[in-house]
Amino acid sequence: MQAHVNLNRLVYFTAVIDTGSFTGAAARLGITKAVVSQQVARLEAELGATLLVRTTRRVEPTEAGRAFHARCVVILRESEDAFLDIGRAVESPTGTLRLTAPFDYGAAVVVPALSEFTRRHPTCRAALSLSDKMLDLASGQLDMAIRVGWLEDSSFVARRIASFQQLLVCAPSLADTVSRIGKPEDLPALPFVANTALRQPLDWEFSRHKTERRLVRARSTFAIDATPAVHAAVLTGAGLAVLPDYLVHADLASGRLLHVLPGWSLPSGGIHAVFPAARFRPAKVSAFLELLTEQEKRRAGQGPVRDARERPSAKPRRKRR
Repeated sequence: MQAHVNLNRLVYFTAVIDTGSFTGAAARLGITKAVVSQQVARLEAELGATLLVRTTRRVEPTEAGRAFHARCVVILRESEDAFLDIGRAVESPTGTLRLTAPFDYGAAVVVPALSEFTRRHPTCRAALSLSDKMLDLASGQLDMAIRVGWLEDSSFVARRIASFQQLLVCAPSLADTVSRIGKPEDLPALPFVANTALRQPLDWEFSRHKTERRLVRARSTFAIDATPAVHAAVLTGAGLAVLPDYLVHADLASGRLLHVLPGWSLPSGGIHAVFPAARFRPAKVSAFLELLTEQEKRRAGQGPVRDARERPSAKPRRKRR
């Protein structure tokens, strides 16, 4: 028996058995009788076994042919089911969506989006890996990655979902202090929480009216290597910090945080979905990407944030020690 058998010839063979003749098989498959006979003969040669006994009037399977036909029916049915499953996966979301995202954006944005995704598509599951490191998409273990910031050159396929703004913020307990500053050059005199997960946690470029630029170096009084922890420190009044809008918008809207120097802007960044190189994208990936894009559009339409120069309507309650 040869090492490789042409599985397409199983179709010709089963058609002969099912219809009882080469003529019937040819009619079913829409080809000539000579092609069917030739393909079955080659199959027998590949197997090294006689599958059919041919007479002038009829075709009968041998004992080996009957046993082989039973196996072929199962194989062809399984292959047909496999194609149907693939078709359903392409047409509608199914299976487990595996993705990775940074800690801050993942917890603040991706987790709520995945929760909605699994509600909309009950046949889907989700597996999220939160990491500020760039996990390897080439391993085949992930369907997509969410990258926040400034995308580096890559061989992977990337799609921009949205953008984010970096904001200088502080807790209301520092409102009196920050209300007296009016320009970025005043920042070094204030307590600052540095995010050492960033490449340059102390150097910040402020701009205004597209023509004014100020490069300022903050003075770190507290250094933390994870953005969510920087966020937590700022909420306690540890100092000012630069944080992404998606992480602090709810705090700014409620007054738990205040926007410092609102007349000046910091560089904005992009939010990208990155995919392994593939010709086709599973429906589960496309469906989640659509949902996340919708969610980002809603976030972009949210109202203005609170200015640090605005006094809160009531002093925040102090936590009991």
